[in-house]
Amino acid sequence: MDAIAARPPLKPLLVSGTEAEALKILSFHLPSVTLSQRQLCDVELMMNGGFTPLDGFMDRDSYEHVLESMRLPGGTLWPVPITLDVDRELGEAIEPGSRLALRDQEGLVLAVLDVSSKWEADKRAEAERVYGTTSDHHPGVRHLYEWVGAVYVGGRVSGIQLPTHYNYQELRHTPDELGRFFGRLGWRRVIGFHTSRPMHRRERELTIDAAKEARAHLLVHPVVGVTMHRDLGQFARIKCYQEILRHYPRHLAALSLLPLAMRGAGPREALWHAIIRRNYGCTGFIVECDHASPLPYDPAGNEAFYPSRAAQELAREHETELGIAIFPAGRFGYSPEARRYVPVGDGGTREEDTVQLDDAGLAGRILHGGEVPGWFTYPEVIEILRAVYPPPREQGVTLFFTGLSGSGKSTLAKIMYGKFIEEGRRSVTLLDGDIVRSHLSSELGFSKPHRDLNVRRIGFVASEITKNRGVAICAPIAPYAATRRDVREMIEAHGAMIEIHVSTPLEVCEARDCKGLYARARKGGIPEFTGISDPYEEPEEPELRIDTTDLSPMQAAQEIYLYLLAKGYLDPRE
Repeated sequence: MDAIAARPPLKPLLVSGTEAEALKILSFHLPSVTLSQRQLCDVELMMNGGFTPLDGFMDRDSYEHVLESMRLPGGTLWPVPITLDVDRELGEAIEPGSRLALRDQEGLVLAVLDVSSKWEADKRAEAERVYGTTSDHHPGVRHLYEWVGAVYVGGRVSGIQLPTHYNYQELRHTPDELGRFFGRLGWRRVIGFHTSRPMHRRERELTIDAAKEARAHLLVHPVVGVTMHRDLGQFARIKCYQEILRHYPRHLAALSLLPLAMRGAGPREALWHAIIRRNYGCTGFIVECDHASPLPYDPAGNEAFYPSRAAQELAREHETELGIAIFPAGRFGYSPEARRYVPVGDGGTREEDTVQLDDAGLAGRILHGGEVPGWFTYPEVIEILRAVYPPPREQGVTLFFTGLSGSGKSTLAKIMYGKFIEEGRRSVTLLDGDIVRSHLSSELGFSKPHRDLNVRRIGFVASEITKNRGVAICAPIAPYAATRRDVREMIEAHGAMIEIHVSTPLEVCEARDCKGLYARARKGGIPEFTGISDPYEEPEEPELRIDTTDLSPMQAAQEIYLYLLAKGYLDPRE
């Protein structure tokens, strides 16, 4: 494996101090875009050189070359499009030759974009090329369809300042800083390890095995920008990484945090990760069997999105051109007979002679007070994870009622609010649709975009309550499946969400119609009324489905109470 000198010259996009000040003043008079978290990560890696050789967001020609051939127009390998998407209103207001200020979410100007190209992308074609599927079951495709703006803008980026991070600053390095760090330590060969999940004994054995093969030092380089849904929060993960590094041979391994926004693009993303680690000074890179493949599997085909080892095969195919050695990680399992992790298959130990425990199994054991075997991980890591996965009765939880107007969801929400108040173990907040409309969303109307924004606001507040281990009880109509899914992702980053579909049929809801809303909607007095002139998309797999047609409110509430008790969200001792 070649030494670090093989790395091509970095191309950071930060300008000099004088020019930066001039751009900062100029930016006050420019149209601006507030960067999303993904765009913020992209800009940071452009400015610090991690995205070398890019000089900004891709123009249309570069974008199309990357989609078709995984190469920039000059022939340089680059597998993932890096684009700046904006909404249609802003897209119509800017033209090639203009400039655009790029701001963080607090309004601070980080860079200026010289616009050279704008276009409206074919998102289905992009999904097919980059992700290999047009199915919105794939989280990357779903993000593309639902969150990426209608207009793409490309051009050179002139960086004014890097984003400020207020945590773990000693673990955040630019490629230049990491290169100097390696130089001070005398590290000539460095193998990089990408992860977005906690590390346990398996990962330690896998990485040490690769380091031995490469006769190299090890860079543990976890992603702390945007990971895939259900990945453990970054702060808990960082604590796990710090603890597990203590179990490596002294002077073998180092930890640095990567501000990357993952896409979940499988084989293409493995190539991309290798290029980025090469830019960060690594001479080798570990690619796992299902590298950057999102989970769960696609429900339509009940299979993985990408064949096992496809990422390894594509990376090895381009290894010479990448300029970084690729180390395909084999499968490891714990052998009770050998009392250690061993390679599985391909001439190694048979899989049936080993035992495994995945992240879901680990979380289940911790949640329910089960024993975590010592062969799987270290006691210090278990303690960190026990703090992250408290028993259900100590978790934050959101009860999210959804259903037609008149279905009974508000009444049930109020009854459950009373039951949690009586229990008295956790703080409880009721976010009823009408109450939220009065206090949180009073300026919103009832158009589809406004109803959608109202539900997202409720979801955000509920996620904050859940994060602080309280109970949030929400009762909006929430008619759109995509919005409910996004709300679930916000909440489940911090605790549990229990979706309760109050499935009372339309005719029953309309017969109740105590507010006269259905009658007005039938006469055209309320446009886009759910169930009449606008659809209600029923939940496919809610935790509970309750039809109140033949149940009294207290009977229906008892069904919810018994579910919560069975799942451990209520303390049976009370």
